[in-house]
Amino acid sequence: MDTLQTLMLALLQGLTEFLPISSSAHLILLPRLLGWGDQGLAFDVAVHVGTLMAVMFYFRHDVRRLLGAWLDSCLQRQMSADARLAWLLLLGTVPVAVAGLLLHDVVETYLRSPLVIALATIGFGIALGLADRRGRQLRSEASLTLMDVIWIGLAQALALIPGTSRSGITMTAGLALGLTRSAAARFSFLLSIPVILMAGGFESLKLLQQIEPVAWNEILLGTTVAAISAYLCIHFFMRLIERIGMLPFVVYRLLLGVFLLLLFY
Repeated sequence: MDTLQTLMLALLQGLTEFLPISSSAHLILLPRLLGWGDQGLAFDVAVHVGTLMAVMFYFRHDVRRLLGAWLDSCLQRQMSADARLAWLLLLGTVPVAVAGLLLHDVVETYLRSPLVIALATIGFGIALGLADRRGRQLRSEASLTLMDVIWIGLAQALALIPGTSRSGITMTAGLALGLTRSAAARFSFLLSIPVILMAGGFESLKLLQQIEPVAWNEILLGTTVAAISAYLCIHFFMRLIERIGMLPFVVYRLLLGVFLLLLFY
């Protein structure tokens, strides 16, 4: 890849990973639209590392507190509110982990077409709008129950379908369960940490089996750009979400989906 391609793909990953608009859809479609070749597995690992660094740094105080409480619950059997939330975050990751292992080949083979991406972009965009409009928006993430998190985790598994958006579908589920916008976003972002760790780890294992040389300059640039853009994205999203709501993202998804249908069909 050249420098411009590296910058654009890393920026796109950083900006779309945490917005409810589907990073996978954008990363599949942009190279198709511009006639670029596949960016390669090493680059995918790099931008995943960048977005993971961003979310962990932004929520560093929460991560430190939750990790400490979780360790206390394991070693000293002290189940505090933070330990409970940490366990719920781990539980919410199980469905997508199981689905990813069982359905990875199916998704890669059959579900990466522009039609699937367009329909998922539109359909789950409408679902996001309905949840934002009709949700009670009274609860914090601390009020989540075991069954709530099971539903959010099952919803997150749908994000294996390109065009769904992992952050979008988990925010949709959170809003439908009565969370405030900021609580739904915060829980979604915290839930992304174990998911990105698993995805990055899986891709890293595949990368270790490759014998192709790694372009370290591209890797470093991609990681840096993805990390900075993802951090800024989270920062402004959390500051603005209660004021602007989900409507701008719903409208964007509908327009993008229609554009894809017109472009490819």
